[in-house]
Amino acid sequence: MRRFLPWIIGAVVIFVIYSWVKGINNTAVTLNQNVEQSWGDVQTAYQRRNDLIGNLVNTVKGAADFEKSTLTAVIEARSKATAVKIDPANITPEQLAEFNKAQSGVSSSLSRLLVTVEAYPELKANQNFLKLQDELASTENQILTARTRFNEAVKPYNSHIKTFPNSLFAGLFGFKEKAYFNAVEGADKPVEVKF
Repeated sequence: MRRFLPWIIGAVVIFVIYSWVKGINNTAVTLNQNVEQSWGDVQTAYQRRNDLIGNLVNTVKGAADFEKSTLTAVIEARSKATAVKIDPANITPEQLAEFNKAQSGVSSSLSRLLVTVEAYPELKANQNFLKLQDELASTENQILTARTRFNEAVKPYNSHIKTFPNSLFAGLFGFKEKAYFNAVEGADKPVEVKF
């Protein structure tokens, strides 16, 4: 029996180390999946906004002799925003900044559109327009919620892979730190609308 004791102790130590490393990896995989799901929710919220913008622009076009440059700005901003693609498995701060910049262009041009519409009383009374305006406001709230939940999903993932000793194995397994959503530059200032 004594002859097998070192082998038994060695097997137990190997099993404990294996279980511990497996736990680190599996937890990181689960947390990474949460981040990717949250990113999908962010994209869904932005897609909803982009879909509504087309309807809003067409409603405004049909109901008012509208300033063409404002509509063009909204359409172009929407086009730029939908062109930015991010792989949720490899989100970098630079990619997130580019995504934020494109989406802030949409927000800015939408603000201009909605403020400019104030000059058209018949449009403000149009039920379709009012419904779309409410939908956009609701969508902006959904976007805020999705971004907040994304950041909430990123935090435990980043904490898990950056704490010692997990950090020793996270890199070996290919887990990298994820970027957070931050406010776009100038978000602390009110939107300036020019006619």
